[in-house]
Amino acid sequence: MASVNKVILIGNLGKDPEIRHLEGGVAVARFPIATSETFKDKSGQKQERTEWHNIVVWRGLAEVAEKYLRKGNSVFIEGKIRSNNYTDKDGIQRYSTEIVADNMTMLGGRSDNGGGGDYQGSAAASGGNFGGGATANKGGSPAGGFQNDEPDDLPF
Repeated sequence: MASVNKVILIGNLGKDPEIRHLEGGVAVARFPIATSETFKDKSGQKQERTEWHNIVVWRGLAEVAEKYLRKGNSVFIEGKIRSNNYTDKDGIQRYSTEIVADNMTMLGGRSDNGGGGDYQGSAAASGGNFGGGATANKGGSPAGGFQNDEPDDLPF
């Protein structure tokens, strides 16, 4: 029997990506995103619940994240769940869960924060026409992996 490990998230960055370059120049970026849901509790009061997800992106996706993602940006993430365990400095067994992204789409239009948040201008300079968002995937080009996807192709 086959199994599936697939995650799709749309959320907002909780902080700027942290980038590291490993031996051989391989880039890895880590950043948290928040997803929120609203619901009514037993008494009919509206409640909101926020979940935080630790995202990891590699190589070209990491370079795109470093250039364009900033705290507060909306992003679509597609990837898989990875669980890790380790022993901390006090000898206590710890566990962590992260999402290893295979695809990432920056959502929204031009950012008002200037700098690297200007997705349309940066995309146009790369030859893409994204209409307010930019898409990258791990199988893309070495220059950042942009794809020209229609923003209305989402299944919801």
